[in-house]
Amino acid sequence: MSNKLFKDVISQMKVSIDRIIGVVDSTATVVACSNSAKIGESNEFVLLDIADTSEAFVRDGYTYKSFGGITKSGFAVFVEGGDEIAARYANILAISLGNIKQYYDEKYDRNNFIKNVILDNILPGEVFLKAREFHFNTDVSRAVILIKVLSDNDVSVYDVIQNLFPEKQKDFVLNISEKEVVLVKEIKSDIETRDLEKLARSIVDTLNSEFYTQTTVGIGTVVSSIKDLTRSYKEAQIALEVGKVFDIEKVIVSYDNLGIARLIYQLPTTLCEAFLQEVFKKGSIESLDQETLFTIQKFFENNLNVSETSRKLFVHRNTLVYRLEKIKKYTGLELREFDDAIIFKVALMVKKYLVANPVKY
Repeated sequence: MSNKLFKDVISQMKVSIDRIIGVVDSTATVVACSNSAKIGESNEFVLLDIADTSEAFVRDGYTYKSFGGITKSGFAVFVEGGDEIAARYANILAISLGNIKQYYDEKYDRNNFIKNVILDNILPGEVFLKAREFHFNTDVSRAVILIKVLSDNDVSVYDVIQNLFPEKQKDFVLNISEKEVVLVKEIKSDIETRDLEKLARSIVDTLNSEFYTQTTVGIGTVVSSIKDLTRSYKEAQIALEVGKVFDIEKVIVSYDNLGIARLIYQLPTTLCEAFLQEVFKKGSIESLDQETLFTIQKFFENNLNVSETSRKLFVHRNTLVYRLEKIKKYTGLELREFDDAIIFKVALMVKKYLVANPVKY
């Protein structure tokens, strides 16, 4: 598509420039020229010269100037002649065509389109119109996987993820920031959350074992329409934030599995503070030491079973009962009763949420 763009621009400029002008691609093949007979010609010596310098140079009676990174997918302009005027024309053309190419790539590049969709930088009404321009399949199932880098090293996580998922027509790898990379993965409609978590685990393990890079991964829900990718991305962000507050040991967090933590995260802090004041007597929860809180945690993990909890804690059953009575005395809640246990569990999560005070998206 860039070649057609260059041909159109060169065709318009040849009226104002009384010399042969044109563009060569990364193989030094002429892709656009005011003299159509030269299109398709190639010169390997020009390629060597361009690779050697970013400055304008003269070769075989033409002045060349590169733009857009010739060693990758860039181009170079050429102007007939080796004089100062030819060099000036070449510089002007390189700047103009470089800016035009950048604008074109930003407007029409598929990856950039997907990035604008998930960041909600494109109007909903334009999503399907632009998707049609790219011949983009809008009705397949996709999920957004957000990889957040925790360690500092020279590894490009973006490049690693790209190599892991090379199918660029279906999967999209996007650089969101210096520490965040997004994978938009096309999947089967009947895929389950645990399958996505296995996929995320393979990413985490590869980065950790082969590149010594620590990461956490948030997984949004599966969506069937391209316009819903922004929601899946926000869910992946929330999954990471909620996981950081309520389950700091997990490196892979799915929005689908957040449970009650998702509800607490969405509550206003004023409501959370009012709830804690209603549940606990003033200062009662602060009076519980770390050993008591650890006992409560184990009691919940063992489904309020006194015998099983005491066995796991290596304490006598009566010792555990004494601790539970102590908790009841301080808080007014009997943890051996299901309703009180639920209230206490939620209250502890609310307190943890208020202490963390996460940034909401």
